Amino acid sequence: MSFHKEHELHTRRKGRNIGLGLTLVALICIVFGLTVVKVTRGDFEPPRGQVEGN
Repeated sequence: MSFHKEHELHTRRKGRNIGLGLTLVALICIVFGLTVVKVTRGDFEPPRGQVEGN
């Protein structure tokens, strides 16, 4: 069994895919981080005077 050298086009695609994957992971981390900060600061709570009681 012999292993053949990977074509140059596949090498470029692999590099592009890794770059895109890292960019997507970074974007997801930023959005998740902002969500955690907003939730822990209490920005999602309604004002205390406007809560409806049944």
